[in-house]
Amino acid sequence: MTTIADFTAKLPNGEEINLADKLGKVLLVVNTASKCGFTPQYDGLEALWNKYKDQGFEVVAFPCNQFGGQEPGTADEIESFCKINFGVSFPLMAKIDVNGAGEAPLYHWLKAEAPGLMGTKGIKWNFTKFLIDRQGKVVRRYAPTDKPESLDKDVAKLL
Repeated sequence: MTTIADFTAKLPNGEEINLADKLGKVLLVVNTASKCGFTPQYDGLEALWNKYKDQGFEVVAFPCNQFGGQEPGTADEIESFCKINFGVSFPLMAKIDVNGAGEAPLYHWLKAEAPGLMGTKGIKWNFTKFLIDRQGKVVRRYAPTDKPESLDKDVAKLL
């Protein structure tokens, strides 16, 4: 059975990390963008991170420029924007594609494990979220319109 442990991700500096190192933690994987109507959700993601990080919760954010070109910046620009405007302290990953021929293998798996509304596989927009349990399995997919604070009870149950 495939779990998040079967994948890697890149940090903005290009360093590859093994997501097997995240086993034992509850994860919220989210594709983000700095110039989106949902960008204020960074506040809610930061609040969840701060509330639960000491209990084994992590936000794993992947900037993505596939939706309306809303994440055009470099890794440094994205990180600076998130810190200055939203006080983001959780780690941001390298920019990726979440759909199409160049999609990250992690997102191919996430979409297969938790299809969207009416079984759709594609990511529809920025700030689609996936909740992963301590065993590395996808528990639930959330729409971009689902605010991070509405996930609080689901996160708490898994901790």
